[in-house]
Amino acid sequence: MPDTTTGPSTVPALPPLSAQAERLIELGVHEIAGLSADEIRTFAAETDGEGALLAVHPDRAPASVLAPLLRRDGKPGFVVVDMPDVDEFTPSAVDLPDAPLYVVTGVDRGDHMANWSPDEALPALTKEDRTPLLLTEGIHWVLQQPDALERNRCFMTIGSRLRKPDGSLDARTPAIWISNGTGRDGRERRNAPKVGWCWWNNRHTWLGFASTTGRRH
Repeated sequence: MPDTTTGPSTVPALPPLSAQAERLIELGVHEIAGLSADEIRTFAAETDGEGALLAVHPDRAPASVLAPLLRRDGKPGFVVVDMPDVDEFTPSAVDLPDAPLYVVTGVDRGDHMANWSPDEALPALTKEDRTPLLLTEGIHWVLQQPDALERNRCFMTIGSRLRKPDGSLDARTPAIWISNGTGRDGRERRNAPKVGWCWWNNRHTWLGFASTTGRRH
């Protein structure tokens, strides 16, 4: 695996679950998920989740709908044009709670794995008793803590993979970073939050691997 001198992630702590609940309600995520505002508030109030991330199950709130809710420099997030199948990237080797709402604990951006490939990072995370974030969880994180996304310190979410009809995994792996406004992104999207993909065996100096210590309802 490549050497790296990048230190641990230094992302500010997440807000309390009650504040996260209000943020989701403000954005209308409860309506997307078919939940009432009171259901989200009650879950947050009754859940012991200090420092945890409040997430909506991807079956209730897919990435294609959540991504445009992201904001950076006043610009909305977007999914790259060559990822029209973004919602088909589903949990891979990740056990999700069977509930519309759950919490994700010990979230880390994985800066120390910058310039690793997904193929190198996944076994290392497993050895640390961590699992990679799903794409939707990564979006939830940036919705709640925009500072989780910084230039040259963005992250992959390799807990979401696309299973092809023959049973093999698509070589694309989802990531969240900041657009430079080049190519098909368009100049108007420069500095906007971007949901895209990278190849499974490729390395990128500006992408870590976001992960968690666990998920629970």
